[in-house]
Amino acid sequence: ISRMKHRPISCQTAALLFPLPLFSIVILAVASVNGLRPLETAFLTPSSPSTVGVPCSSLSLLPSTCHHHHHLSSRSDINIMMHHPRRRDHPLNEDRWRLFNTIKRGDDGDDRNQLRLRRESTYLKAQSTNTDEEQGDAISTTATSSSSSSSLKEILILVFPLLLIYISNQWSRYSISYLVDFSTTATTNADAATSAAAFQAMNVDLQFTQSQYGLLASTAFTILFALSSLLAGSLADKYDRKLLTLGSCTIWSLATLFTSQASSYEEVLAARVVMGGACAFAVPAAYTLIADTVSKDKLAFSNSIYGSGVYLGGALASLSLLLDESVGWRGTLGVIGGFGVVSVAAAGLLLPSDDDRGNANDIIVGKAEDDTVQSLSLDENEEKEESGLVKNSLQILSIPRVQFLFLASFLRFCSGLMIGVWAAPYYKQAFPDSATEYAVVNALIVGAMGLTSGILGGYIADGLSTWIKETKEEQKHTSIILKYFDEQSIPLLLPIVGSTLAIPAWYLTTHTAGTTTTNAFEIAMFWLAVEYLVAECWFGPTIAVLQSAVGPSKTGTAQGLFVLTGAVGNLAPTLLGWIYGNQIDGGSASSSSEVLANLLGWGVCMGYLLSAIFFAVSVLSDGETLEASSKRN
Repeated sequence: ISRMKHRPISCQTAALLFPLPLFSIVILAVASVNGLRPLETAFLTPSSPSTVGVPCSSLSLLPSTCHHHHHLSSRSDINIMMHHPRRRDHPLNEDRWRLFNTIKRGDDGDDRNQLRLRRESTYLKAQSTNTDEEQGDAISTTATSSSSSSSLKEILILVFPLLLIYISNQWSRYSISYLVDFSTTATTNADAATSAAAFQAMNVDLQFTQSQYGLLASTAFTILFALSSLLAGSLADKYDRKLLTLGSCTIWSLATLFTSQASSYEEVLAARVVMGGACAFAVPAAYTLIADTVSKDKLAFSNSIYGSGVYLGGALASLSLLLDESVGWRGTLGVIGGFGVVSVAAAGLLLPSDDDRGNANDIIVGKAEDDTVQSLSLDENEEKEESGLVKNSLQILSIPRVQFLFLASFLRFCSGLMIGVWAAPYYKQAFPDSATEYAVVNALIVGAMGLTSGILGGYIADGLSTWIKETKEEQKHTSIILKYFDEQSIPLLLPIVGSTLAIPAWYLTTHTAGTTTTNAFEIAMFWLAVEYLVAECWFGPTIAVLQSAVGPSKTGTAQGLFVLTGAVGNLAPTLLGWIYGNQIDGGSASSSSEVLANLLGWGVCMGYLLSAIFFAVSVLSDGETLEASSKRN
């Protein structure tokens, strides 16, 4: 850092940093062509005879991961074909596929025709009982094999394309925080609109205030984001998640490109609203895809790898300061939007197909002629009831552990979002001579420390779950952890400890600038690194507990509610911006950076403290899953 003060990074060097993510895309694409394609069979290796012949797209629907698996032993073969739509080697495949496609298209006419089709299904089953039993055994064998622990290669093949999309998501979302400048030098210039500051600062160019920026960076993004979150979760439970992911990334990338050409604050505001609506669809689709594919013992780790997109995207957003110096805020947003378009193309090539997902939820057929109509009628009624978004949400929120988990997550989101929106403007004011160093150091802290904390958090959470399960089964030890935690809740130990340790670290990093300490900038960055290292371990473990509590059938809706919780948390930085603007306009005796330091320090620390308390309450609450509750009732 001391060297950089005398030898600041040149604009040419800064510009060279940005093609690096694109090179990673090219490398992965080349690798996939030479060794990992086709991706639909990427999970299968020649040395794995237990899975030979089963397409990758069907693996996510095998009994070990599909929430319909308990029907396989009792329902007709047309149901088996729904779970394995590409199995056309059945002796009666022609008749069965004709029946399946007829019902799938909805060309089943009136109730009498439906009954005829169901009876035909039952007749076909009766004619092929022996064959079905053999195939059922084969499916069972494959399912047993697929339920084994996922390898790192399998996880990365699935998660990397999703991670690429998530990086684009976070880079587009948070870059705005690094493209504004509320320092006195920039905002009081009479000719600011035509000055060099307007080239690099969006607020100077478009003439908007601190309060308007708070609205732009948080609430405007949240409007459609919140409204779309529940819908996104419900769609992720039913439809092609690959298309949802690619479509949402395309929309927010176009919104970013539109922002780069905006000529007024109102145009930027509209683009942020559209961007927020699109960003809501990517996360639920990704987490449900991971939950359906990755084995349970690697779930928190896999979620953490995907969640690291927050830190990698945040690191790129920080480096946007360097690009801003070279091409201005408009050119920077153009680069970010272009990265999103490239990410869509890469993910489209690399992500496995998910188009069979809808087929597995279309129809259910009974196993005997006498109870076929009755069974199907009951199932149809249940599906109509359970398909209601409100009903599903209420069922999820009826779990006491989930209630406090959402409350704790809301408070944790409030702290994180206040940091994400207001930390960059604060450090630019507190250390105006270190803007270039801050861009690089903050990128390293967010990327390295945040990524390390997130992945280690998931890895440790998985290890704790395995340890507590084995220890309780063997009844070897008695301790406080074993007394209050179980296999489902033990991952919450990470966010409890992490949020508690983050309180002093964050307070120190925001209250170093006003002291007479030598090397104040270096000390502030040290405590910022400590804060990221201890605080960012919460995401993967929290998602894993949520997924295990609600069960696989409602994972998408639960994830939508979780995203909605974060969306509501955007009110915190908006409120902070309103208070900050009023104090400055009211003629506060403190400087602008001191006012912001106090607001950030106390606001973030209170969020951390309360979130740790409610994570602990969630551990002590009843964690009975929806599936266990339905069986008991």
